[in-house]
Amino acid sequence: MIPSIEREILIEAPVEVVWGAVTEPGQISSWFANAADIDVREGGKGTLTWTDRAAKAVTEPATAEITVVAVEPPRLFSFRWAYPNGTEPREGNSVLVEFTLAPEGSGTRLRVTEAGVSDLDWSEEDKASYAQEHIHGWSKHLADLVAYASAKDQAAVR
Repeated sequence: MIPSIEREILIEAPVEVVWGAVTEPGQISSWFANAADIDVREGGKGTLTWTDRAAKAVTEPATAEITVVAVEPPRLFSFRWAYPNGTEPREGNSVLVEFTLAPEGSGTRLRVTEAGVSDLDWSEEDKASYAQEHIHGWSKHLADLVAYASAKDQAAVR
């Protein structure tokens, strides 16, 4: 069984700045995917596309279809991805990515959870590979988010 992938970080930027960074397509493309097109509302659809920002080398752009599950500004944003083309994502056929934000001092505590890999109809080898890639990927992307949000907040102060 593949456990949930969980990461928690403290970002030296107010929750409103971090919220924008994780929900606004123009900002998502500054730290996560190279391009983002998301209808940020419950049930909204979107795509995330990686080229050179991918955590592992990609030879051609990789695009993930997403469906937004929850939008509760400025504390919760979640979506499902990794579901079969032509199907509606649900528990059991997709992975749930959840960003939870909480003010902490002058910064923001951000928790990212990616759950449901074990429930996918994939081989155990594919599930393990996905988990390893995403464990590495979240470490890289969250470090980029810390740098991006902190710099954005500093620029706003000036």
